[in-house]
Amino acid sequence: MKKKYLSVLLTAALVTGTLAGCGNSSDSGPGSSSEKDADSASEGKIINIYSWNDEFAKRVNSIYPEVKKVSKDGTVTTLKDGTEIHWIINPNQDGVYQQKLDEALLNQESAAADDKIDIFLSETDYVNKYTDAEANAAMPLEELGIEPDTDLGDQYTFTKITASDINGVQRGSTWQCCPGLLVYRRDIAKDVFGTDDPEKVGEKVKDWDTLKQTAGELKAKGYYTFSSYADTFRLYGNSIAEQWVKPGEDTVKVDPKIMDWVKTSKEWLDAGYFDKTVKGQWNDDWNKAMGSKSKVFAFLFPAWGIDFTLKPNWDGGDGAWAVTNPPQDYNWGGSYVHACVGTDNPKHVKDIILAMTANRNNLLKISKDYLDYTNTKSGMAETAEDSKTYKSEFLGGQNAFEYFQPVADKIEIAPLSPYDQGCVELLQNSFSDYFQGNVDFKKAKKNFETAIVERYPDLKGGVKWPE
Repeated sequence: MKKKYLSVLLTAALVTGTLAGCGNSSDSGPGSSSEKDADSASEGKIINIYSWNDEFAKRVNSIYPEVKKVSKDGTVTTLKDGTEIHWIINPNQDGVYQQKLDEALLNQESAAADDKIDIFLSETDYVNKYTDAEANAAMPLEELGIEPDTDLGDQYTFTKITASDINGVQRGSTWQCCPGLLVYRRDIAKDVFGTDDPEKVGEKVKDWDTLKQTAGELKAKGYYTFSSYADTFRLYGNSIAEQWVKPGEDTVKVDPKIMDWVKTSKEWLDAGYFDKTVKGQWNDDWNKAMGSKSKVFAFLFPAWGIDFTLKPNWDGGDGAWAVTNPPQDYNWGGSYVHACVGTDNPKHVKDIILAMTANRNNLLKISKDYLDYTNTKSGMAETAEDSKTYKSEFLGGQNAFEYFQPVADKIEIAPLSPYDQGCVELLQNSFSDYFQGNVDFKKAKKNFETAIVERYPDLKGGVKWPE
């Protein structure tokens, strides 16, 4: 990896941020066991996979047909051929995961075979950093023997673009497509609207103007529409027209859509449509807002948010929540799987990527078991029509895919840059103080300008705000 390029993006200054996505070996399609190369025994005996949580590990352990056993602490997965997958997990918050990954990438060339990174994951907020051709971190999939046009032909186009470098060379793949919905409490809907029917509730939240009126109804009955101003950020952030930082430039450009979020968030917070005690996301107050004692009506989540975030924080029975259309189509997140340059396990890595991101049968099983909206266009069309197989007990028997699919079909990913995670986190942090009345508007802007340069010293051009 080119150390000069990576060192520029290395997360050296950590600041408080947010954030945070058993198969049958007879399965047909890419990544099936039958496609494994016979001379895989010549490969290393340890596959090191870097990630920020155990989401991918859980799916591999339950879906990948070559898994034999998993250690009690979940840190080691043993395959049928004796190869071990070692899971190296570091938290995403405060930039820790990227820092640890970057340090390992800088040492990749000189690392012992069993210490080399074989697979690493990235999120949409910073995938661009690792797929950059100059970074030389993520291998082109074609070098593994994966043909994106054929092997990954059933994937959503925007996910393939997101995982590609500026020249269109695909350097990663994902099992997820992450369209977002509005997820609401059925009991609150019945109390305020007289019904919890998803179609009727959908009419109450169909666009921002309508939702603002509905927010007034909810407030009158003692409820909050959303827990926090951070809950709506992704809808605005998914609509920006230009990158936060353009290639070859050193200035952060704040899109007008981001400032629309600031303006609307202040209005809604002052009106009582958000819970003022919930400051941001991924904290204890936000988690408790998903509990049965909360007065919060809804959250804006993609499929992973329901399974990985909402469900663990809900302390009541199944059937309390339902999904409907959001006020604006949006995408949130996506975990991209990359083969690391220098891996000594290319055949295993190829098989894992194909099995977990391209094998239609495996992807449908992930959708059934985890409610993930997976990256197979034909498969998701099937799930949307099959409410018997793909109903969710947690959602009271509702088929969420019926609502996810129309949103997924319309997603156009926002332009990305390597600095997106820091820009998103630090802007929300800076304006959170403004929303809470701790600083004025000008000070919030100044705080963001200071924080972004501390995180990324190479952004010497500072911040340009919209006129």
